[in-house]
Amino acid sequence: MHPQFRITSVFAALALWSSPALATSTGITGQSGKDGMTCSTCHKGGELPTVEFEGPTSLEPGATGQYALIIRGGAAKTGGINIAVDSAETSLLASSAGLKKLGTELTHSAPQPFNAGVLRFDFSLVAPATDVTLTLFGAGNSTNADLKSDGDRSSTAKLSVKIGKGTPVDVPQEEEPEENADGGGCAAAGSAPIWGCMLAGLMLFRRRQG
Repeated sequence: MHPQFRITSVFAALALWSSPALATSTGITGQSGKDGMTCSTCHKGGELPTVEFEGPTSLEPGATGQYALIIRGGAAKTGGINIAVDSAETSLLASSAGLKKLGTELTHSAPQPFNAGVLRFDFSLVAPATDVTLTLFGAGNSTNADLKSDGDRSSTAKLSVKIGKGTPVDVPQEEEPEENADGGGCAAAGSAPIWGCMLAGLMLFRRRQG
């Protein structure tokens, strides 16, 4: 390989590595907020957008629900997302163009254009076969489309979805009422010595009067 070509290749690789926005323009995972990381780790300086989930908050076990992650505002030229769920038995499926599955998560395949300040990503959620309450995590990045990390901004959203009866809740069993301190039915019998003492005292009083 010619030395000059080798040097040019190295500089090109460094340039790509030094631009987080360019390196993740085809999608990224682990930035949904589920594990604490979000797109704000790299993208900063722009106007803050709003991000929200749209879709049902309850499903039957095994059912498929239709959802969307919607980005509004910000630089609003192009945008990308990362969606994850905290249930290993739940499947996420891409429904709209520009969205793909990467591992168990969803992300953009390329920066997608906004339409009148709004960017929508549609997807499906296949519920697990057992009752559980799961949480969807999503991060949406609104960018100025210059493929640099400055001037962009992201926000996150969460949505709880109840599957069937939801996560079983351990309800403490109601404690049986404690028996009367006097022994319940023994209370009457326990009072017999008291009446006996009173009767003996009365008889002694009459003898003294006589």
